Amino acid sequence: MNKKTFIILISLIFSINLLFAQKRIAPEKPKLIISIFIEGMRYDYLYKYWDKFSDDGFKKLINNGMFFKNAEYEYLYTKSSSAYATFVTGANPSQHGIINDYWYKRLSNEKVYCTYDKKVNVVGSNSLENKNSPSSLLCSSFSDELKLSNFKQSKVISISPKDYAAVLPAGHLGNAAYWFDKNTGNWISSSYYFSQLPKWVNRFNNKKFPDIYLNKEWNTTIPIEKYDKCLGDNNSFELGFVGGHNTFPYILSELKEASGYNILNSTPFGNTYTKDFAISTIVNENLGKDKYCDYLNISFTATSNITKKFSIRSVEIADTYIRLDKDLKHFINFINDFVGLENTIIILTSDRGSADTPRLLKNINMPGGYFKDKNAETLLQSYTRALYNKNNFIEYFDGSNLYLNRSKIESKKYNLPEIQQSIANFLVDFTGVANSVTSIDLESRNYTSGMLMRAQNSYHKKRSGDISVILEPGYLPGSDSEYGSGYRNFTNVPLIFYGWKIKHGESYKSVSITDVAPTLARFLKISYPNASTGKVIEELLK
Repeated sequence: MNKKTFIILISLIFSINLLFAQKRIAPEKPKLIISIFIEGMRYDYLYKYWDKFSDDGFKKLINNGMFFKNAEYEYLYTKSSSAYATFVTGANPSQHGIINDYWYKRLSNEKVYCTYDKKVNVVGSNSLENKNSPSSLLCSSFSDELKLSNFKQSKVISISPKDYAAVLPAGHLGNAAYWFDKNTGNWISSSYYFSQLPKWVNRFNNKKFPDIYLNKEWNTTIPIEKYDKCLGDNNSFELGFVGGHNTFPYILSELKEASGYNILNSTPFGNTYTKDFAISTIVNENLGKDKYCDYLNISFTATSNITKKFSIRSVEIADTYIRLDKDLKHFINFINDFVGLENTIIILTSDRGSADTPRLLKNINMPGGYFKDKNAETLLQSYTRALYNKNNFIEYFDGSNLYLNRSKIESKKYNLPEIQQSIANFLVDFTGVANSVTSIDLESRNYTSGMLMRAQNSYHKKRSGDISVILEPGYLPGSDSEYGSGYRNFTNVPLIFYGWKIKHGESYKSVSITDVAPTLARFLKISYPNASTGKVIEELLK
């Protein structure tokens, strides 16, 4: 074959492929919906690291998808568990009931985990922990409505290293939820879904990918001097790994000796491991391959863990996002080849944003600090004893919700609203507290804006405390490393729709994360989740 003939042949093949690509027409309904959560992702990261991203990861989603630049959660306590529940139900915590990762249960006098279920067992591990189910979720999700619409022909699967981030997005009717076992490095599940792991999951676990990843060295992807928008690699605002190790390179095998497999999800390779399992899930479950739309949730949590150890301005978090961009590129290309982007909706968002540590804010003369909630609890106990004849009415306080001993108040014939208001007024005097509001007010009034509206959206009568505490901007409870607030650095998150019939564009219109579920229901022509308060995002229907 001469050179001229070869060039003509190559041109012909290219033209045929281009013609074939042009004929890939989107179906009436998507065949696969994929939500991608990147925990703790600030909205501004997309711009901060833009010049370090490839063209086929974050940039592809933004340059070809619909980017909502003013999307946010509309409740006060931006806990991760609340976010996943809000996304899939289209409702706020006041309706879906997941008010926090933990809450206090008055009747049994115990702290309750949001997905703990003593009636189920762990599947895939001998651990007595991780007994999880969606039983605490009080309403339907859009994936529940999807399965009900075709009587369980659709498949619904959720994946995350964290149990609640796997369980809650799967809804009540999910086929499976998988999370990471920190003791073995395997993907495990719950008897709520099945009695034993599918064979393909066992095959995946037997490949021992965590051992491969933890034999690597974590060094910067690009020369360290090019991380010009970060604090120096060695700074006093980073907690680092066990032993205070906070500078590159990180020898992961040494970190594993100190922390076990759990360390994987505090490195970028935890994200890669999650991505690899997600791809295996799609292939082995044949998602998006028949006439019934399937739903897959993927939650990348290493970003949140790394932020806690190193801060939002660290070289480590910057390198993590650069590596995650590569993982997204691989994943998007796989979806295009296996399912077809014209058949798939990809939604990228976050559970909440992230904030600077109060230690850094104080150092640079910015307002902020730690609300000493345990000291406040001690003083409140003394206060009620002094005011109410040596009776301590404080039952439980987590820094945001304060619970009173109502049975004791009733037996002593004290006035509950009076005690609530007295303690609420006392709380406002503490450093870092902006306001506090009683459950009586949250139940009897209708707040339409501001922090009190957000507090109302976070309040559930059976699960919330007697008093909700609103902190000043920049303040965090000293005893709660997972705290979020109702301020914009936590509530404002990226929201990008990509694929299927989604047109390219951007919008500055205010969008609530509660709007996602009803919008997906409209796409699928199914019922809205039964407690949904969100609106259909009209820009996506044009």
